[in-house]
Amino acid sequence: MNRTTLAAFAAIAPLALAGIAPSAATAQVFVPAAALDGADARIAAARDAAMDGDDIAMDFVEGITTEVGPRQAGTPAEARGREWAVRWLRANGFSNVRDEPYTMPTWVRGAETAEIVSPFAQPLHLTALGNSGSTGAQGIEAEIVAFENYAALAAAPEGSLAGKIAYIGHQMRPAQDGSSYGFAGPARWTGPALAARKRAIAAVIKSVGTDTHRMPHTGNTGFAEGQDPIPAAALSVPDAENLERMARRADAAGTPLVLRLTLTPQQLGEMRSGNVIAEIPGRDPSLPLVLLACHLDSWDLGTGAIDDASGCGIAAAAAKGVAAQGQPLRTIRVLFAGAEEVGVWGGKAYAASHGDEPHGVAYESDFGADRIWRMDTARLNAALADRIAGLVAPLGVARGSAEAGGGADIGAIIAATDMAVIDLQQDGTRYFELHHTADDTLDKIDPAQLRQNVAAWVAATSVLANAKGPLRAE
Repeated sequence: MNRTTLAAFAAIAPLALAGIAPSAATAQVFVPAAALDGADARIAAARDAAMDGDDIAMDFVEGITTEVGPRQAGTPAEARGREWAVRWLRANGFSNVRDEPYTMPTWVRGAETAEIVSPFAQPLHLTALGNSGSTGAQGIEAEIVAFENYAALAAAPEGSLAGKIAYIGHQMRPAQDGSSYGFAGPARWTGPALAARKRAIAAVIKSVGTDTHRMPHTGNTGFAEGQDPIPAAALSVPDAENLERMARRADAAGTPLVLRLTLTPQQLGEMRSGNVIAEIPGRDPSLPLVLLACHLDSWDLGTGAIDDASGCGIAAAAAKGVAAQGQPLRTIRVLFAGAEEVGVWGGKAYAASHGDEPHGVAYESDFGADRIWRMDTARLNAALADRIAGLVAPLGVARGSAEAGGGADIGAIIAATDMAVIDLQQDGTRYFELHHTADDTLDKIDPAQLRQNVAAWVAATSVLANAKGPLRAE
């Protein structure tokens, strides 16, 4: 075994022992920590310390999911989450900790039941989609028309669904990069609005998820301005597949498939939300800052552990990991955005309030807590990108070739400032088994993989927060 191979094995072995599968890119040549000099040796040591036993991120996730639980935007639960986060950040040594308020329209769920009335009478498991209209307490009963996918619904004749309930299916599959979400997402995002334009009185969709549990996935749906929201819900994947089988049998028999649906959500109007912001002040506050982001709100079914308490824990732990090496040159700002799930209100509010401040680079954690496997950048100084790539390679992180886009909560501030961006891509293979479900709970987080996230973020943030030259590529 030659020296380069030995170094690679030494880096991979701890990951394997921790249950983290290294990516193929781990075999690339990198400089082992022992051979580094100066700043990069200190960064590598901080990275390794985070990988070996830094549980700050887990402390955050465990605390907020245990003491607060679900944090739906605009509700008292979200407010308790912000209060808890402010206390935690102050207790952990952050400066300039504050809750920056804004208002946003707030929707809350009510009763939700469904059953096939005929010809195959049985109950179904479903949950309302955000912004769903109400059936009223009496519910509705109507023939359901099943569409294999969004395109099939789009092809239906105008007015053909008058007085009927539309069902929209899809064939979502797991993907490491999460690309299947873009394929299946339209069924939820705009499917009910499309069904309403065809004059459907309600819509149900196959949950946008990859699990096989009888557990529906919620999430926002949208209606056009001036369009009255119709009742809209997601069936669990097994229930959706059962409905598809029933629809085929009913159609073959020439018998209508009849669904009884009750959804009683409410629109509460404009309610208060807010962004929690904290900083590690830099030695030179005139330099463009480093922005680390996540979102603090969650849906109401689970406790929001993977979506996105884990992201906030990763961002905060990374900032603390840099501060532990000494005061950084640049200010590190942590943004715990509010109301992401229901319209990215926190990200838009942050850009409106801070768009005139100098930002050098931003990145966001909002794809669970499984290991980081790839790094992509956009407009980042090439020398800095090379340094970061070398420092995260021992964690099994490959250098990607895609242009980084950032996350939802930093999209508006990126557009306002055109700053550099990094995507530290998490493995999304199992993310959509849990996404927006009651199963989004603390036990789904693997502590070793969470630490690997923190280690990668510590390495990247250490380089960027101490960079003397421009962060953005000239």
